[in-house]
Amino acid sequence: MIRPTAQLEAGHLPAELFAQLPAGTDPRSVVIVQAAPKSYAGPVGVVLASAAGAGSVIWVATVAVLELASVASTTAAAIQATIPSLIGGGGLVTLAIKLPTRKGK
Repeated sequence: MIRPTAQLEAGHLPAELFAQLPAGTDPRSVVIVQAAPKSYAGPVGVVLASAAGAGSVIWVATVAVLELASVASTTAAAIQATIPSLIGGGGLVTLAIKLPTRKGK
């Protein structure tokens, strides 16, 4: 038996256990309780689930923002196309911004 617990796992009662039993106890009626081996499946599963949840929230938020940007750009293009006809220029009126020029160069 290589490991210290191998003797108990195999069902053998060590000799030092008999010395600890009260007098008159039948060793065949003694039950040895061992702690269950530690499992990391639960904590690892929680970490993976939370990471997947956070990733999906980021994904949905990104898609929502991109959809809003797409709708906004489509609306802006439609408004830009209809403004000249609303003004009455029939497409001849354009909007211009005059920027100040630098003097001396």
